[in-house]
Amino acid sequence: MVSSSPAVPVPTGRRERNKREKLERILAAASELFAEHGVDEVTTQQIADRADIGSGTLFLYARTKAELLLMVQNSHYSDALRRGVAAADAESSPLDAVLAIVGPIVECNRAQIDNGRTYLREMVFGDPTEPHHAEALRIVTDAEAAMARAFLSEPGTTPTQAGTLARTVSAIMFLAMAASVNTELSVEAIIADIRKQTALLTR
Repeated sequence: MVSSSPAVPVPTGRRERNKREKLERILAAASELFAEHGVDEVTTQQIADRADIGSGTLFLYARTKAELLLMVQNSHYSDALRRGVAAADAESSPLDAVLAIVGPIVECNRAQIDNGRTYLREMVFGDPTEPHHAEALRIVTDAEAAMARAFLSEPGTTPTQAGTLARTVSAIMFLAMAASVNTELSVEAIIADIRKQTALLTR
């Protein structure tokens, strides 16, 4: 009987390592500059300079500043969603579980308000065929799926109802974060408003 040896990971080539390292530098530089100054006040040349690459190299990874913002925010929002889903597992009620998912996303969005609102605008009006835009929409879909699972824990709730509730809460959250009238509101105030509206939905 011939024994099979365990699969050996194929080492990453130098070219791929260099691409990954440049991407990480670009993301770090863009994230720092956007956080410090806001997306509108930062140029692609500043990002290239901080990442220690040429502007031509930068455009190989992202064609526009909007794409760079999507890249940066997608990473932050993915982390926020992971934290929210983990926190939701410890909650006993559907409402608390959904708000556990919502909370880190709102916090992420409000870390730099102008950046957060620009990111939401790009999600709505950006090119859906652009990979970073598509990734942003996937994060929204994943968040809605996590909320739907929370709603399904309520006895008598059907998958269709859970999905509808999740999409509705997602829309409430989106509007709460994007609305100009909420610019001065704290994270806590926005989450409290989302909780109030979600509680009404689930009565």
